[in-house]
Amino acid sequence: MTLMQKFLGAAATLALSSGMALADPAIIYDLGGKFDKSFNEAAFGGAEKWKAETGGAYKELEMQSEAQREQALRRLAEAGANPIVMTGFAFGDVLAKVAPDFPDTKFAIIDVDWLDQPNVLQIAFAEHEGSYLVGMMAAMASKSGTVGFVGGMDVPLIRKFACGYSEGVKAANPDAKIVANMTGTTPAAWNDPVKGAELAKAQKSQGADVIYAAAGGTGIGVLQAAADEGILSVGVDSNQNGLHPGQVLTSMLKRVDNAVYEAFKAGAELETGKVMVMDLKAGGVDYALDDNNKALVSDDMKAKVDEAKSKIISGEIKVHNYMSDETCPSLTF
Repeated sequence: MTLMQKFLGAAATLALSSGMALADPAIIYDLGGKFDKSFNEAAFGGAEKWKAETGGAYKELEMQSEAQREQALRRLAEAGANPIVMTGFAFGDVLAKVAPDFPDTKFAIIDVDWLDQPNVLQIAFAEHEGSYLVGMMAAMASKSGTVGFVGGMDVPLIRKFACGYSEGVKAANPDAKIVANMTGTTPAAWNDPVKGAELAKAQKSQGADVIYAAAGGTGIGVLQAAADEGILSVGVDSNQNGLHPGQVLTSMLKRVDNAVYEAFKAGAELETGKVMVMDLKAGGVDYALDDNNKALVSDDMKAKVDEAKSKIISGEIKVHNYMSDETCPSLTF
């Protein structure tokens, strides 16, 4: 079954092919904004791809504070937007309140899998699988035997990234040391590049020569500091290899762009009332290889990572998912 078929039922496919008029879709970005070079920008890219291919229009909102979440969501629903896509788990509680008030509106929310509403599509990603791959690459690229991880807000989702990463590091080098820090405990942790840079420098002082940032806009500071300090970094969500060519080892791709694009394409006929998991097998996560980082990735590194990728897809390798029991055998926080 294709990704498009997962989003659309047979009735939806018929409606689209017959040219049925649909309401404009909408997207609300999480804090950090649509140009964060990471998670939100990936979502923006998916919306823009849909716009370019269809010539359609969409509504969008960028929040300035936590207090705006419910207001923003209700505003779009009242304006008739359909479907409405939200980027981030922080919208979960708000959507649980708002969705029942607009039963004819379809909603899609990324990074939530616990919300049981008939008009909501929940989209979850296997971040631990993609993080495992970049963890292997980090361990193989490290000369010191110490690698780092900088997370954004200290929540189970980011620990899921960290745990998958550390498991991949240990798979490639059982003796490797992993230094891990979270930026903070509030949503401000997603948009603090200065703190990200400070944490990266601190990790370098502890021996880390490759640092993975899973921290939204904060990660931009991590990548910048790593480049300034002459060590490697690993990007996240969007392909961040081009931010510092030759100094970003790779990026863990989280295809939020595909999720937004397909939701917009499905329109008001979005298939809701379920959880969609976008894992490595479905192309939901991966690692990035392009002209910006190809000199950093040897043929041997690529072969070993691609072998692990195949084994994860086949089920031969099962990457520990922190969300399943909130333990991380390969890393102590």
